[in-house]
Amino acid sequence: MLVVFTGVSLSQNQKLLIAATIRALQSKKFDIIARVIASETRMAQSNQTDELPPVIPQSEPAGGTASLEAAMVSEKNPVKRFFKLLGPGLITGASDDDPSGIGTYAVAGAGFGFATLWTALFTLPLMVAVQLTCARIGMVSGMGLAAVLRRHYARNLLYLTVSGLVIANTINAGADIGAIAAAINLLVPVPIAVLVVPIALIILALQIWGSYRLIARTFKWLVLALFAYVGSAFFARPDWLAVIKATFIPRLSFDAAFLATLVAIFGTTISPYLFFWQADQEVEEEISFGRVTRAQRRGASDAEIKYARWDVYLGMFLSNLVMYFIILATAATLFKTGKTNIQSATDAAEALRPLAHGAASLMLAVGLIGSGFLAVPVLTGCNAYAVCEALGGRYGFNQKLRRAKLFYGVIIGSTLIGVLLNFVGINPIRALVFAAIINGFLAPPLLVAIMLVANNRQIMGDRVNGRWTNILGWTTTLVMFVAAVALVLTWGQ
Repeated sequence: MLVVFTGVSLSQNQKLLIAATIRALQSKKFDIIARVIASETRMAQSNQTDELPPVIPQSEPAGGTASLEAAMVSEKNPVKRFFKLLGPGLITGASDDDPSGIGTYAVAGAGFGFATLWTALFTLPLMVAVQLTCARIGMVSGMGLAAVLRRHYARNLLYLTVSGLVIANTINAGADIGAIAAAINLLVPVPIAVLVVPIALIILALQIWGSYRLIARTFKWLVLALFAYVGSAFFARPDWLAVIKATFIPRLSFDAAFLATLVAIFGTTISPYLFFWQADQEVEEEISFGRVTRAQRRGASDAEIKYARWDVYLGMFLSNLVMYFIILATAATLFKTGKTNIQSATDAAEALRPLAHGAASLMLAVGLIGSGFLAVPVLTGCNAYAVCEALGGRYGFNQKLRRAKLFYGVIIGSTLIGVLLNFVGINPIRALVFAAIINGFLAPPLLVAIMLVANNRQIMGDRVNGRWTNILGWTTTLVMFVAAVALVLTWGQ
């Protein structure tokens, strides 16, 4: 038997001793122990080469494959291959259409008709550029976004960002739990207050006792609920000529209410929690394929980058498709009939009941329930990832509760606070406005940090951003800075 030691700081006697031990163990047929010793030697090699340019190391496969690339190659059924392709990008895009976001789009449609439809097209390439950059950071560095910032940049800024993120996400999670209960109440006459706690417990049970794979599969099925929003627009019977015109010919107004709505759309669509979630889920994907150490996860092949790109394309397209049809449905019904004073997505669903034979209201309510069950665990999970990475704790849905107490503690705490927000008399709309303000000020500096990371060869190796990704990424950063300034200028108007 030949044992090769390269790049490991071991003396000759140590090398001979390990080799002899492996031979002795194999001669006694203790193959499992021998493999453990050999694996530890390979990990020592990986740690010694941790500073080299990112590569894709080979690791023992989990579930029959060592990577998504291998899984795609081995799968012959084209339909199954397509569903294997769908992952973090799809779930991230779908979670962007949470009940709070749907409320923003519904208010825009009811208040200004088709005038904001063009924003769905305008924000799509910006979202793709940012989320693809975050995906690439997670894949190449082998770490989540907060962990990368902690390792390479000022921690004080990171702690401030994470604090704001946790506050905003918790408020949104609480509002979304209330929205799920309100949407169920539209379909079944059960008091909203009675539904809030059971909804929260169901979500917590999935997060705490479900594996990452179970959670990912559940999220993918919940994505189907978003198509109810698309259906609601067709039941609304809009003027399609006016729709096409508003889609491709942007309308701008310097009216304070219109500017505030525009800022709200940008802030809801390009939200900080999406940046963290995308990078972290790319890491979780690799862990689920058996790459349990950072050294094993560092780097990405061309095929892996290609699959991530298509996943992000599809996820962001779905996100903006839903945004587009919510604005369309509420514009074609509520705005047209003069019902412009709505405050949330559930208000919109209630107002749609007498219109379009109630079908649009039913579809909107179903969409709210599905998107809420998808978004709440994303929001609270994002809090947990960000806090644990910022503090250096153990994290991930692949971890058991006893091994990642801080991670699951943050999830439980965020959910419970969100539940309490539904009972303490806080106006949910004002709370969401406060969360939107926090996100509006968090996004610009966070985008600057993301773009700096994405162009740092020490972190990204040869996988730094290309020209067009940089152009779109910095354009997004500029747009969000302008949105933040506009938020200040339109304050209180």
